[in-house]
Amino acid sequence: MLGDHPIDVVLLATDLASSKDFYAGKLGLEILRESEEEVTYKCGGDSQLTVTRSTTGTSDEQTQAGWRVKDLAAEIAELRSRGVEIQDYDMPGLKTEDGIADLGFALAAWIVDPHGNALAIGQMR
Repeated sequence: MLGDHPIDVVLLATDLASSKDFYAGKLGLEILRESEEEVTYKCGGDSQLTVTRSTTGTSDEQTQAGWRVKDLAAEIAELRSRGVEIQDYDMPGLKTEDGIADLGFALAAWIVDPHGNALAIGQMR
């Protein structure tokens, strides 16, 4: 069954160079392989994140992917030290304080890549 296997994420980008600056440069993800059409990064366990070249990119503002971490505050501090902007939200059903939202079952924060892909970082309770 598919639920017994890892899943990898594929995101869209109109400019792979700026994506590479963000994912490898700012987030510190290791590049596993790259071509003119895509770059694949190593994430936890055997999971991977692939960013593919697209003529349109993404127009969806919803979360595209998310990492599960043990210490969200430490991850946020590390990302900020690398120049990554942590998103703040103040809307019905979602309010962040210093970039972190309390969702009840988890704490969560979001970053957005250069192509508008919203990425969550969550600490489960």
